Amino acid sequence: MNYFDRFQVPFANAICYSGYRQGQQPGGLIPSYEQVKEDLLLLQPHWKYLRLYDCDAHAKTVLEVIRQEQLDFKVMAGAYITAEMNNFGCPWGGGVYDEEQLAANHRINDQRIDLLIEWARTYPDIIFSLSVGNEATVDWTDHYVSVERVVSFAKKVKQHCTQPVTFCENYVPWLNKLKPLAEVVDFISVHTYPVWEYKHIHEAIAYTEENYRAVADLYPDKPVVITEAGWATNSNGRGIQPANVNEDNQQVYFQDLMEWSARNKVLTFFFEAFDEPWKGSSHPLEPEKHWGVFFEDRTPKKVMQVVGSR
Repeated sequence: MNYFDRFQVPFANAICYSGYRQGQQPGGLIPSYEQVKEDLLLLQPHWKYLRLYDCDAHAKTVLEVIRQEQLDFKVMAGAYITAEMNNFGCPWGGGVYDEEQLAANHRINDQRIDLLIEWARTYPDIIFSLSVGNEATVDWTDHYVSVERVVSFAKKVKQHCTQPVTFCENYVPWLNKLKPLAEVVDFISVHTYPVWEYKHIHEAIAYTEENYRAVADLYPDKPVVITEAGWATNSNGRGIQPANVNEDNQQVYFQDLMEWSARNKVLTFFFEAFDEPWKGSSHPLEPEKHWGVFFEDRTPKKVMQVVGSR
């Protein structure tokens, strides 16, 4: 089912946005109003929809800049829910917490969902959809939350908000464990990263479509969108072969993905707007740092030649 037919949202380009620069990070120093404004003015000529990850101070600044500067964006707002259960299978060992921390996280998650509801009511002209979490049920996550809790979050947000509600997750859990959640959300949001699954650039778009179709075919009566798909431009070899990531391959994947998205009218948020040096390990070529279509200093990567010609 087409997302746009169900919710009467015009089809347009979409991108994930997080604006943390050198020396900034969640829970620490955040981008200023003027820095966010600079970012959004760079993005506005090319993208209509932005995806934000959390109801934090940075996201609040983004919403305020859009409102105060009267920028032409619509936002998918999200609540970043954190670990309520231990995940001993987290490959980097970050999924284990003491019981006191897990109990505190339970309370924090309730507060974040309440704040998501508040923001949906405060910015109804800007926020067009709501996500009750991000990658919190996949097997490798370091912020594991039960499906039952995510279902309860979705039900609560739907009860209090008019915007459609979703949950953003890797495509794999939607094929099995998230079936109860699929019944509750208004639309399904999937993440697909061929490069993380050792696919060559020439296999990438076919694999992306395979991932998408597997979920869409399972839920023919539910709209399915892509809230993350992208291609890194550097790697130190941790999980991604260095030879497979560069600006040329990112440009190819972006062009193929956008053409597929437009042809099939699948709302697709490209990941992501800007490189973020705070992410991942301290290694400068850590792949988590290098997914932007702009470098951290806001200069454009090669992919922007394609973006600018669209």
